[in-house]
Amino acid sequence: MRMVTVWLPDWSAVAAGFRPEQLAAVMHANRVVARTAAAAAEGVVIGQRRRQAQRRCPDLVLADHDVARDAREFEPVVRAVAEFSPRLDVVEAGWVSLAARGPSRYFGGDAELSDVLLEAIGSAVGVTGTGVGGTGGPVGVGVADGRFASSVAARLSVRRGSPVLVEAGGSAAFCAPLPIGWLQTLGECDPEMIDLFIRLGLRRLGDLAALTASDVLGRFGHPGVHAHRLASGADHRLPSTTDPSPERRLDHVLDDPVAQAAAVVFVAKQLADELAQALSAEGRVCTRLVVQLETEHSERSERSWFRSAGLNAAAMVERVRWQLDAWINLPRGSDQEITGGIALIRLTPDEVRADVGSQLGLWGGQSEADRQAARSVARLAMLTSDEAVTVPVWNGGRLPADRYRWVPASMVDFDQRQRATSAAGTGSGPVGPWPGSLPSPSPATVFAEPHPVEVFDKAGQPVKVSGRGVVSAGPAQFRLLTGDEASGWRRGRLRQVAAWAGPWPIDERWWEPERHRRLARFQMVTDDQRSYLVIAEHRRWWISALYD
Repeated sequence: MRMVTVWLPDWSAVAAGFRPEQLAAVMHANRVVARTAAAAAEGVVIGQRRRQAQRRCPDLVLADHDVARDAREFEPVVRAVAEFSPRLDVVEAGWVSLAARGPSRYFGGDAELSDVLLEAIGSAVGVTGTGVGGTGGPVGVGVADGRFASSVAARLSVRRGSPVLVEAGGSAAFCAPLPIGWLQTLGECDPEMIDLFIRLGLRRLGDLAALTASDVLGRFGHPGVHAHRLASGADHRLPSTTDPSPERRLDHVLDDPVAQAAAVVFVAKQLADELAQALSAEGRVCTRLVVQLETEHSERSERSWFRSAGLNAAAMVERVRWQLDAWINLPRGSDQEITGGIALIRLTPDEVRADVGSQLGLWGGQSEADRQAARSVARLAMLTSDEAVTVPVWNGGRLPADRYRWVPASMVDFDQRQRATSAAGTGSGPVGPWPGSLPSPSPATVFAEPHPVEVFDKAGQPVKVSGRGVVSAGPAQFRLLTGDEASGWRRGRLRQVAAWAGPWPIDERWWEPERHRRLARFQMVTDDQRSYLVIAEHRRWWISALYD
């Protein structure tokens, strides 16, 4: 199928409110995920570490990545493109694709369609053509056979400064000379697979396409077959413009329309869980989901969300939240402004494929206890609210209080959370190790607010720690400056230190004056055999955690 792809690079920087002439970048996990044109000219690149980017550009302004903000600010672009086709696919914020046949015939060809798309997007967000200008920066438009080829063409369009139009039937020849790394760039293959292709001498998409499908299946399995089809210009996941079968739709009619986003998201989570379980029982996964929201005044918001790897329950809920936030935050006076509570939520798996699955560990997968815990959490959220029930998710850090963060239960895939927690406990897996963190065992109690103490040596003099981590004398006793009934502590009580270990200094984020921390950690055991994690910071002492 002939496809059109619209690509707005570095959209996160645009959504954060940065103009192209500003020196700014958006960070996620301490790496650059988007930057302005001026920052790119200074040498800031995607994937660069924070300190490397600041070394290249000392005046760089940084902002945290917010996917909800990206989706909310992208809504004007989606509505502008939707004027040309009622059914389009939002892959992610900054990336939209739609079938080209109808719009191209209406406007007189692919070139004319590209021009009107650029003009409509420019009117929506102030983007000037395919060059850098306005408030939005460059825009890429690509037209080709299949989603993959058109997505590549859209990205090349940004580099070339004009829309890239691949003639009908020419996608295979268009892809053949391109580096095989495009499969990783578009999220179709993992880095390990691309590295294996390169080591075997398959450096171009055409090299992979020249192999037979049976040989690729025998050597690389189903992921290799998928990569082979894309490299050959045959996108096997074509968008369907026909109405889906009614039995696949899941909807929920609210007797009392609700205006709170949390309540709508909670209902959507129930539908998403039911849909994901039904598809999983059939050995399928949803790659294209249509989300329809309708108010009591018959106002409607409908979006199609695409993800080549498939949408699990958590990803479906996330898209519902993005779509709802964007709809609620439409400017007043808009012709599609929401004026009532949500009365209907409908999820339609418009495109599904066989789920090839993934190999779990020997003891991997969910148990009945895990599923019962997930149901209990959902029940609590229903009785209270989505924000009232939170669960810990691995975040990483060198201090016990930094290792986990609390997120709403509706946004957590409990199976993925279990695997991430196991990986964090073993020091392996996608989360990776944290050099300088305390070894096992972890403290049993971590205080949200550390308790201030005074630490003395045998002579009764305050113990000090220098900037190089040198202790003036061994800790012999400490005095609590606050009371804690839960821990049985009395203010002013002097405790004798029977044993201690440390210090283990930390110097974190020295390149950020606002977030820079320098401290030293100690483990102390008192005469009543209780163990503490004590921190020295800014010439003061604090009890951060309790081991028993």
